This record gives sequence, C-alpha cells and structure tokens, in this order.
Amino acid sequence: MIPVEELLSEIRAYNPKAEESLISEAYAYGLEMHEGQKRHSGEPYFSHPVAVAMILAEQRLDDATIITALLHDTIEDTPASYATVTERFGGEIADLVDGVTKLTNLQLSSTETQQAENFRKLFMAMSKDMRVILVKLADRLHNMRTIKAMRPDKQHQKARETMDIFAPLAGRMGMQWMREELEDLAFKVLNPEARASIIRRFLTLQKASDDVIGRITTDMRHEFSKAGVTAEVLGRAKKPYSIWRKMQEKDIGFSRLSDIYGFRIITDTDADCYAALGAIHQRWRAVPGRFKDYISQPKSNGYRSIHTTVSGRDGKRVEVQIRTHQMHDVAETGVAAHWSYRDGEPSANPFAVDPARWIANLTEQFDAEEDHAEFLEAVKLEMYADKVFCFTPKGEVVKLPRGATPIDFAYAIHTRIGHACVGAKVDGMRVPLWTRVKNGQSVEVITADGQTPQSTWLDIAVTGKARSAIRRALREIDRDRFIKLGRELARAAFDHVGKKATDKALETAAKHLRLTGANEMLARLGSAELTTVQVLGAIYPDMAPDEGDEIGRDLAVIGLEADQSFDRARCCQPLPGERIVGITYRGRGVVVHAIDCDKLSDYDDQPNRWLDLHWHGGKHPAAYEVSLDVTIGNDAGVLGRICTLIGEQKANISDLIFVDRKPDYYRLQVDIELRDAEHLHGVISALEAESDVASIERLRDPSRAAGAQQTVV
Repeated sequence: MIPVEELLSEIRAYNPKAEESLISEAYAYGLEMHEGQKRHSGEPYFSHPVAVAMILAEQRLDDATIITALLHDTIEDTPASYATVTERFGGEIADLVDGVTKLTNLQLSSTETQQAENFRKLFMAMSKDMRVILVKLADRLHNMRTIKAMRPDKQHQKARETMDIFAPLAGRMGMQWMREELEDLAFKVLNPEARASIIRRFLTLQKASDDVIGRITTDMRHEFSKAGVTAEVLGRAKKPYSIWRKMQEKDIGFSRLSDIYGFRIITDTDADCYAALGAIHQRWRAVPGRFKDYISQPKSNGYRSIHTTVSGRDGKRVEVQIRTHQMHDVAETGVAAHWSYRDGEPSANPFAVDPARWIANLTEQFDAEEDHAEFLEAVKLEMYADKVFCFTPKGEVVKLPRGATPIDFAYAIHTRIGHACVGAKVDGMRVPLWTRVKNGQSVEVITADGQTPQSTWLDIAVTGKARSAIRRALREIDRDRFIKLGRELARAAFDHVGKKATDKALETAAKHLRLTGANEMLARLGSAELTTVQVLGAIYPDMAPDEGDEIGRDLAVIGLEADQSFDRARCCQPLPGERIVGITYRGRGVVVHAIDCDKLSDYDDQPNRWLDLHWHGGKHPAAYEVSLDVTIGNDAGVLGRICTLIGEQKANISDLIFVDRKPDYYRLQVDIELRDAEHLHGVISALEAESDVASIERLRDPSRAAGAQQTVV
C-alpha cells in the first residue's frame, strides 16, 4: 500500500500550497473506515483508494479530487455517511464522494433500457461536477490493472464494460493515455491470444528492422536542426489493441500493416509547429488524405495538434503529431487539465475547455430523445465520434463526426434547413445525400419549400442531432396521417348511429375521454390506441355498438388507402396484435407481413413499396389461419386429445397434414384459425402442457411467400 508520505510527495511536487493536513486526515479516516476489509487479492482494501488518489495526483489534480479518491468507497462500503463526511471534510468533498458512490452503483452493462437510463444518470452526474467522472475513471483504471484477482466471469464483464463505455468516455474527454491503457487492459482479458500474437509479431519485426524508432527520431532531429526549429521528438510503437483495431477495420494482416509507429513533435510555439511540419514534409513524402490540422480547427474537447502520415525509411509509414507543450498537456489529460495545478496555482491552460460548456454541448442532443434505444444510440455515436471539418459556402466551419453526410451537415446548420433539404453540392459538384463528406470540403445544401424528412434519411444520417430531428418530424407527419384516418373512422362510426361527427361533437368526446383536444383523440383513433366504440360511448353511451362486436375484415388493418385491399403473407402468417408492415403490389393490393419476416429483406432496395400498418385494436374474429409444426407420441387417442384441446381453446382446425410418421412419433402440420397473437399463445400453452406432445412451434416458411398474393382470410 502506498504510504501517505509518498502520496503527499507526489502532490507537493506540483502543488506546494496543498492542504497536506486535510489530505493526511482523509488518508487516516479512509484507513480507519476500511479497517479489516480485503480486496480479492488479499491486500488491505484501502490500498485501492490510495492507488486511485495517486493516479489523480500524477495528473496534477486539485486537493478536493485527491481527497474524494481517498474516500470514494467510504459511504458505500463502510459505516461512514454523507453527514459525517460533510462534517469532517466539507460539503464540496461530500458531494463528490456521494456522486462517485452513485456512479459506482450504476449498472452500465445491464439491459438496454436500464443502460440508457443509467447513462442519463451518468451524464447528469458529470454535468454537476466533472471531477466525479475523473475519479470514477481512475477507479476503473486501477481495478483493470489489478483485475487478475477477480473471477474469470467478472473479469470478462468488467473488461467488456471498460471497452464499450469507460475507454471511449476517457477518449471523448481527451484523456488519450487513459483510453489507450484501458483498451489494452481490457483487450488482454477479452482476447489474450490476439494480444499475445501481436506482441510476438511486433518483437519479431523489431529484431528484423533494428531500432527503427531511434533511427527515425535521429533523422527528425537532424531535419529540425537544419530548419532552426527547437522541438522535442518522442517516438513509440502503437499499443496492441490499436494495432488490432486497425487490422480489423482494414481487414488486413499484421505483415501488411504499415503505420504502426507514431511520433510526437513537441514545440514551444504555434509557428514552430508549422515550421516542423514543413521540415518533415520536405524530408519525407506525405501520404495523401492523412493530414489533419486540429490547431486551426480544434476538437470540441480542446484537443489541438497537427496530424500527418509520411513514408519513412524503407517505405514504412509513420504517423506524426505536432503540438506545443500546452497543447500536449491537454492532449494527455483532456478536460482534466481544467483542474490541474502547477506551483500551487491552477495551471490555467488556455486550451483546456470549460467542463460545464463541454458537457452542455455533449448532452444537448440527448435531452430531446425520449426513446431509450434512441438515447443510447445518440450517446454512443457521440462518444465514439471522430471529427471532420467542412465549410459552408460563406466559409463558416461545421464540425461533424467521421462518416457524416450532407443530411448531417444540413441539420448541423439548422433543423429547418435539414427538413427542407432536397440535395447537396460538395466542392461545387452535385452529389447524392448519402455521400460521406471529408475534411476541408465545402458543402452547399439545396432546399425546397414543401419538402419534408424522409424515413430513408434515418439510414443516411449519423449524427444524433440529425436523427433526433428526423424522428421527431416523422412522428409529426405520422400524427397528421393518423388524424386524417381517425376523422374518417369517426365519421363512419357516427354515421352508423345516425349522428354527425361535428367539430363540437369530437371536442366533447375528447373532453369526456380526458384528452387535450379533438386532434389528440383522432390521432389515437387513427393509430388504433382508441376504438370508435370508446369515442361514441363518450357522448352517446346508449347508442355505441357493443364492445364485443367483432372487427370486420375491411377494418382489420389500419393505414391502407380507401381503395386498397390486403392479404396476409403466407410465409409469416401475421396475426392481430403483432407488428406488421405492408408491401404494395401493382393491381394486387397490399400483402401484410410480420415485422420480423425474413422475406422482407427481398424488398430492402424498394422502400417506396413499404407501408407502415397497424392491426385494429378491437376484437377480431377467429378467421386468421396459422400453421403449427407439432410432434406427438404415436399412441391410441393422442391425436383425438390434441384436437379436443384445440377446440377447447375455441380455435378451429382448418387442415391437418401428416408430415412424418415414425414408430414412436408422428409429426403433423396443423392449420388452425385464430383471433390474434394472444389466442395463439393460449393454444400453444395448452398443447405444451399435454404430456404426449413432444414439441410444438409456429411454422413460418419463406418458400410459401410466392403464393402470398392469393391468400385470402
């Protein structure tokens, strides 16, 4: 365990004005609270909080963050409470410790819905005080460094969570060194064979090429000396996981991977950065398309540097990053540089972003997402995004993630521009909307009055902002369609009882149903959330049809045009209650498929034929045929009992085919007529309970799709 004096010595080196007595008190208090507790390795538990504090001290962080690290597990795992921590160390530290405790309890690798909600809490905690996540990241780093002591299943869970969440988050915060170490530690657990293979190959390469890093470093220093540039040259090989990821992305073997060496050039001024760049490009040939100037166009997390790739000795590619000392501090520590100290004072690095502004920018688009899956998608898109910089025709810079399209560009300018987009020009040339924009390109958005977002744009857009705006617009468009459909349904229902669906009548019905207005009621009616029986019953309870009346076939599916008929697809045999889509056929109406039908992939390239449909929410007749694949014992009376069970569930057998006969078992295809998905579940449950039924499953056969158009229910 790191002794208190060693920790204080590390802090004293960058902050002579540190409150050493308070830090020592926190050390003693944490030691006392964790007395008798052990880690999985058998070490005293308090060795962990001290190691976390040392990691943060190495980043030159303030006293409050160091003390929080020492106490970060006390509220959760010891008799200490928020009140006692407040009394002894103040409200600021107590709030930080409480924040870390809440983060520790978040199960970020849980189910998608819980994960999305926990991400919301994570960003909420970050928005209150970014230092909470700095402590949590250091906590995770030390846990990963000592992960060997955990059970194998726990190791894998923590490593996966680290790779998916904490490493990208560290990178998004600009803490590149921490991201690389977290990735490599997780990689060691998740794929030890691949990591060991890369290390072996790398050692072999080093022997074959001697000291390539040393030779290139010497060459660079010589060129800078000739150009009169004062610069520090740092060379290194890339981390195993970084090499592995590049091999996977490019789908190439290690032997074909060229740029596995990286060099950092650290200068005193911006002018020296560009002078160093000139010297390098004069000496070595630049690789086209591999130049990025993050000094003139910094990343949103404050990162500044010039990136270039050149062909070095023997044609080997090397990546070069050029930056000043201040830029290097931010590149290494990211937003943590905002709290870093030097000589007892905050270092006030001019390139460190304001954490409050940074987190506000990061979370702006997430607030608009109500759906859990969409929120989670937006978070991960933002966390994993690398940036490209494009220009408007007026020369204004627009930052976008790598892989962005003109649709993303349009929404980045303004939501109204995005909604009205009908085309784009890149560097003066008309391009499709799915074109991937590149660094430095000029993008002009072409708009038209009356244009509305298309559902296909969701497959084109990559930014959370664009996707959120498109989804909201599509929901509004759907709402208008549902209102129109609901109005027609209401008119027909009112006519049926000899009444008129006047605006006043509809408003009165909405009021009785406790809805905000007639349009809200009509939208729900059109989307099958309400029935015409409920609407009529709200103002004419004595005249409304019996709720038990069955839905006729002409009203069974909502979303069709007035003159459109439908058939159920034979391949998937969708039932009321299941999610459905329609595929249009010229002159033959619409064929309705279940949303998960395999045959739908045949129409992926024909989006104009797809219809968004819904089953009516009322009671349907038992007229929808479904095929079951049933295996039963070959004993006297078994088949009769099976047929009786189906009849008891008020389902009619329309056909029965013996598919296979064995001495012990029969395999049957039983076609039964059902009301809805719930009715099917009841039939299957009843048959599964029969001891002579060996297996039963719903039969879905894509080969039967060809006859779907002739299927009539």
